[in-house]
Amino acid sequence: MRNRSIPVQREASVMHGSAAGELTPPWRSTWQRSAVLRALDDHPDFVSARALHAALAADGTTVGLTTVYRTLRKLEHAGKVDVVRDRTGERLYRPRPDDGHRHYVVCRGCGLSLAVEADPVERWADDVAVATGFAEVEHTVELTGICDRCRPAPDRDASQP
Repeated sequence: MRNRSIPVQREASVMHGSAAGELTPPWRSTWQRSAVLRALDDHPDFVSARALHAALAADGTTVGLTTVYRTLRKLEHAGKVDVVRDRTGERLYRPRPDDGHRHYVVCRGCGLSLAVEADPVERWADDVAVATGFAEVEHTVELTGICDRCRPAPDRDASQP
């Protein structure tokens, strides 16, 4: 399968998930699900279910859109993917690194996403759970901005007399 760049990222919120691990299916494997896993692995950035479906179709792989959505949901519930939402609310997926859950800052212009250090956020969420007696506490963190490539250069002529 060819690697395609699909510019689908936008303003995002990260959903806290569970354990890390390689992208192995937490269910009975089928060729369709395996194709979805390979397509997801071929995308280094966050990607939508529709974009994965389109990439599969472009490569001549016939997998239903419902199968793509179900596969991604199962991966999410198993803690195998990180998930962000774009500004329209669409879920975007990326394989979770072996070292676990991440938070990202996402460019609102081009969709570039970079993992950021978030240990204080994780500790705070754990402290809130302990202090309130809640179990299975989840959190959402939104970090968006404009990257250097998308930020307009200052108008140099404006400072000239």
